[in-house]
Amino acid sequence: QVQLVESGGGLVQAGGSLRLSCEASGRTFSSNTMAWFRRAPGKEREFVASITWSGGTKTYADFVKGRFTISRDNAKNTVYLQMNSLKPEDTAVYYCNLNSCWGRGTQVTVSS
Repeated sequence: QVQLVESGGGLVQAGGSLRLSCEASGRTFSSNTMAWFRRAPGKEREFVASITWSGGTKTYADFVKGRFTISRDNAKNTVYLQMNSLKPEDTAVYYCNLNSCWGRGTQVTVSS
């Protein structure tokens, strides 16, 4: 079983930056793609970004392209999400995903 723990969320002003981390533990598999999703208040959970095991393929939702960067450190079983130029509409709980496993999320709040 895989456990995912997100961290790095917080309150930031519009235009600011945050770096989220997600550490995986337990029975992690070397060939997995990891991803970030988010759920804004009153909205469905939506895809943000994903990265393959090698890091060779990164996929982003259109609304974060050019602002967010996903990366991973396989030696640490950790995936990161660098978020720059944050907007109030980025306010959400951000979740890490590995196959069918989800973390509990980390709150990101962007003030205008």
